[in-house]
This record gives sequence, structure tokens and C-alpha cells, in this order.
Amino acid sequence: MSKVSILHEKCDRDLAGDKSLPYTAYLIEYVVDGVTQYDITTAPKQVDIFDHYWDIHHDQFKNMTQTEGRIDPRLYGSRNKKKK
Repeated sequence: MSKVSILHEKCDRDLAGDKSLPYTAYLIEYVVDGVTQYDITTAPKQVDIFDHYWDIHHDQFKNMTQTEGRIDPRLYGSRNKKKK
């Protein structure tokens, strides 16, 4: 079971500027058939993300940078529920 969660696959790199992403999210840059592609992913450790993409893309893996996310990963995607 993979520890990596892909939030956005083959997305625009400008999505990395979204501050509503978790602060553990990374923008991954890799090349497929000569075309640069981007994913936004998260995992418990940065090395888990690197290992995942290195195993899949190996020589095509180009870069990994942290996004502008500011949200606590435990709260990302949760909705506030009102108590009755």
C-alpha cells in the first residue's frame, strides 16, 4: 500500500500556489514522452514521495518543490460540522 496520496495529477504548476493545500504537499515535475507534467502529492515523509516517483519515472523525474499550502494535513479535506 502506497503512503503517497496524489491530490492533483497532470495538473497546471500554478496550482502549487494554492494556500488551501496541506503544508506537506509537494509539486512533482517529471517528463513523459518529452512533455513535462506536474502532480501535487502528499505523504507522511518527503522521502516517501521521492521514492514513489523515482520508482515509476526514474530518469524522467526532474524536481520536487514544496507547495504554498498552509493547512494542517490532519484537517485537509475535512468539513466543519455544526453540533446540534
